[in-house]
Amino acid sequence: MARTVIPFGPQHPVLPEPIHLKLELEDEKVVGVTPIIGYVHRGIEKAVELNDFRQNVFLCERICGICSFIHALTYCEGAEALTGVEVPPRARFLRVFWSELSRTHSHLLWLGLLADSMGFESLFMQIWRAREMILDISEMTAGHRIIQSTCVIGGVRRDIDKEMAKEVDKRLLAFKEMLDSTIAPVLLHDPTIKRRAVGKGMLSKEQAELLGAVGPTSRGSGVAIDIRQTGYAAYKEVGFEPVVETAGDSYARTLVRAREVYQCVELMRKALSMMPDGEILVRVDGYPEGETVARTEQPRGELIYYFRGNGTNNLERLKIRTPTFANIPTLLVMLPGCEMADVPVITLSIDPCIACTER
Repeated sequence: MARTVIPFGPQHPVLPEPIHLKLELEDEKVVGVTPIIGYVHRGIEKAVELNDFRQNVFLCERICGICSFIHALTYCEGAEALTGVEVPPRARFLRVFWSELSRTHSHLLWLGLLADSMGFESLFMQIWRAREMILDISEMTAGHRIIQSTCVIGGVRRDIDKEMAKEVDKRLLAFKEMLDSTIAPVLLHDPTIKRRAVGKGMLSKEQAELLGAVGPTSRGSGVAIDIRQTGYAAYKEVGFEPVVETAGDSYARTLVRAREVYQCVELMRKALSMMPDGEILVRVDGYPEGETVARTEQPRGELIYYFRGNGTNNLERLKIRTPTFANIPTLLVMLPGCEMADVPVITLSIDPCIACTER
């Protein structure tokens, strides 16, 4: 049978990210796929070398708006390790709170886009209405709706007092109630959604481990690995267990993210109720010297920052490995054998963030 080669992306009618794939088709069946990266390359790693190391927090959190806080947190943790700074306990709990708020926002955005890709416009609007509740909390606590910009080297720049914490807790409970009543029943039980996702984009546990998949992409295939298990920030104190599904299809990856939204609510409530009194920021003296690696868990998986400092204001090298870069190879396994109509949903199931990947 003759093969047809068509470009999928980088501009899409539904998918928000400019992911670019070259698909080989036999009739309507995908038989081969080649990822193409570099469309939105911005040279951020080189730009980091030109700035004062303190200023790079603002640059790194703009690598991606959706997971900006965790980019800033990862950079700060690496810089703090090289400068010998010990972050105050209260700041570590606040970092957990904003990390989980960012994760909730990201997962809701993805769940809405998944509904939209399947033609569920009403469900898309309901999920994004719930997302507005999270963005309102972000604006109330950080002053910004998308890029919180609260994480700095040595701690955080904003505090959450007891009255604000009570209001946040109240809003989180209202958000959870909205999930239970209007979103979860359709998202998790509608037969049309299951027909489009169950058994589509299969990735076994062995394949996920072999290809180095991370985040919900790997946990949807039964790999119980989440960098929050290492206890960075205050995750050790609040307690954490990864959300795992074993089916390995697009629906399993959907379930992981949906369950993680509920988990995020509980982690945020714990962080606010357990955080001790005290300072939120300490003075940073000295300059980064030596090498280190900082690892955190983004909404899409493990984020790695490699640092090399030479004792001056400027870093000698910063190398960033993003989770989408690790997850793109899984498409080489998921897509061959599927129908052309399933490509958008399967591709979206890894939650691709091309802004992070190509920087």
